[in-house]
Amino acid sequence: MAEHNEFGKKGEDIAADYLQKKGYKILERNWVSGKNEIDIIAREGKYIIVIEVKTRHSNYAGEPEIAVTRDKQKSLIRAANSYVRKMNMDEEVRFDIISILVVKGKEQINHIEDAFYPTLF
Repeated sequence: MAEHNEFGKKGEDIAADYLQKKGYKILERNWVSGKNEIDIIAREGKYIIVIEVKTRHSNYAGEPEIAVTRDKQKSLIRAANSYVRKMNMDEEVRFDIISILVVKGKEQINHIEDAFYPTLF
């Protein structure tokens, strides 16, 4: 596995652990529908939460969450729609971003709830 893929997986592991400690139930990791992928799908209260994880070694080029572009958001929405249909769910879906900076072995986690809304597209 390429180094950047391993680093990304480490970030997803950090995010999943963080979410579980906050009481979220992890339903899926790396769920794929066609060309669309969701890093983490979780349940928290009445919500199904679709979480995109972005992990970086620095914020030199900006905070990690800015990498969740409009096209990526559309991809996440398509995948979420597919997941909800396949699992026959009727809960409300929320889209979160977890950005992680790992600098000198220290992790800084930024959890952005309701990062974007599918009605904007």
